[in-house]
Amino acid sequence: MSSNVTNPSAARAGTEAPRANGARLPITVIILTLNEQIHIERCLSRIMPLVERVVVVDSFSTDRTVEIARSMGVEVLQHKWKNYSNQFQWGIDNAAPTTEWVMRLDADEYLEEPLIAELQETLPALGPEITGVNLRLKVIFRNQWIRHGGYYPTLLLRIWRNGVGRIEQRWMDEHIVLSHGDSITTRGNFVDQNLMDITWWTDKHNKYATRQMVDFINLEYNLFPIDHAIMATRSRQARFKRFLRNKVFGSAPLYLRGLMYFFQRYFLRLGFLDGRQGFVFHFLQGLWNWILIDAKIDEARMYIRAHGVEAFKEHLRDRFGMEL
Repeated sequence: MSSNVTNPSAARAGTEAPRANGARLPITVIILTLNEQIHIERCLSRIMPLVERVVVVDSFSTDRTVEIARSMGVEVLQHKWKNYSNQFQWGIDNAAPTTEWVMRLDADEYLEEPLIAELQETLPALGPEITGVNLRLKVIFRNQWIRHGGYYPTLLLRIWRNGVGRIEQRWMDEHIVLSHGDSITTRGNFVDQNLMDITWWTDKHNKYATRQMVDFINLEYNLFPIDHAIMATRSRQARFKRFLRNKVFGSAPLYLRGLMYFFQRYFLRLGFLDGRQGFVFHFLQGLWNWILIDAKIDEARMYIRAHGVEAFKEHLRDRFGMEL
């Protein structure tokens, strides 16, 4: 696995444990993993001193992920992967948190110290009307902070009162939605800094594109019930992004919409200010990714016209292992 690190020295970045300033917060953190030995120690070393409980839900990793997590004293559950929504919901159900709060974190993510200090100060003082906490996502790609192109800050609901939040049932772009109450937004950041190489990154986004295709095709052919919970959430950013994705972007011509999205992101929203590595990120994630999604949608439509919806469902199962 270490041979896949883009910058081996970066593997050590952020692994120092944060300073503990009092009792641990009443939070159960759920972390999904699959072959994350390169990230898991960094993630756990920063979150464990902050919270009461951490549970790793592993999809039967074949590397040292489970070994490292258990050696650090973390609970590990294992479950066969279907998609993120299904896996996370299984994790919640089987971890059965008893803490006041629950948190979602990925293995390649970690909290910066200002956010840790802010949570230690803010969370215990929140009234019962506040049931969720939005965190500011800071993406670091090949050691470059992606600050422009409308990418920062992305606000994500990652902490919620136990029993109040649930995860949308989608194949991609799933969010936590609250059953009631309001949310606050932190000033500090949590970081997404994946250390794998570009081959791994493009392989991952190829799989993401397939899942995105399924969600878009579902809007046209009703492959499975659509979860509309996000449109009732109080997060205006989440509602607006979903509206743009489904109604505006979703109705635009294939292929043209990817070009238009990249143009506004890279030029109008100043993505070019992120430099050389920023260009690679915005081009791949903002143009190549969406052209790939459209190509998969195009292919799916042709398959459905030739063979029908039920045959397409079987195709997804046989070709991609996707049980709708």
